[in-house]
Amino acid sequence: MDEILTEAKACRSCGNRITLTDGIARALSPEGRKRYTRFLDEYSKIRHAEGRGSENPGYYMALPYRDLSGKHAEQWAIRGESYRYFQERILPQFEKDKSPLDILDLGAGNGWMSYRLALRKHRPVAIDILTDPLDGLGAARHYHALLDERFPLVEAEFDRMPFSDSQFDLAIFNSSLHYSTNYHRTLKEARRCLRPGGRIVILDSPVYKKREHGERMLAERHREFQARYGFRSDSIPSAEFLHEAALEELADFLGVRWKIYKPWYGWKWFLRPWKARLSGRRPPSRFWILVSETTDEHR
Repeated sequence: MDEILTEAKACRSCGNRITLTDGIARALSPEGRKRYTRFLDEYSKIRHAEGRGSENPGYYMALPYRDLSGKHAEQWAIRGESYRYFQERILPQFEKDKSPLDILDLGAGNGWMSYRLALRKHRPVAIDILTDPLDGLGAARHYHALLDERFPLVEAEFDRMPFSDSQFDLAIFNSSLHYSTNYHRTLKEARRCLRPGGRIVILDSPVYKKREHGERMLAERHREFQARYGFRSDSIPSAEFLHEAALEELADFLGVRWKIYKPWYGWKWFLRPWKARLSGRRPPSRFWILVSETTDEHR
């Protein structure tokens, strides 16, 4: 923790002084804090209404494989399988080249992934703008209580991170890239923080075949939130989804190719597109795992 804070006493991109409060390095600029105030207020209201988080430390220890609250078991079943696939089939490929790895956990939430990575002796840094004690970085205290060496918690935007160039080996967007308001800017900033040969990993962000399918999903969600909570939850223009053409364009922009992994989420998940087609509904999203690879022409 001390090493990271020493490297980031002042935000390189904005010059703001970083302070440590409740174990969290506060690197969100005053402008950023103002910009996200309404978003965080609405996001927290939705998450609390959905019953996210728990007062029981055991709840956090079980993530991502089990939801002990029982309130979001299907969602955590997907996330658990995504992480299991990543941990068993993808992460070992990186560990062959170097271990421990310095890893950015982007959109870390309560810190469950950083905890899992720390158990494998890696050096994760948990990044999020949500510091809620149940659902955000504040909840990572449950994991810190079990670790000899705590992983750093940093309140910061994806697009303005308080790190030196070439400081990390992996940048993992942990069900979070779709919150970006500008994929080019967000991915460029992640790449800046990576060492030569470092990889970007995208987990659990919805991918659609066509843009219009994602736009239909977003319209449906805005209507649902308006009816349920009294607001659309669109105070910041998050991208909210990926689609195949956008992935190709982003690969060209970064000078990489995406290696696509497709975890098996079970027959119910597999049959979703067929059910949607038969019922005349829009095609559902897919949750691929995307890993950046440098193309031959950019080596």
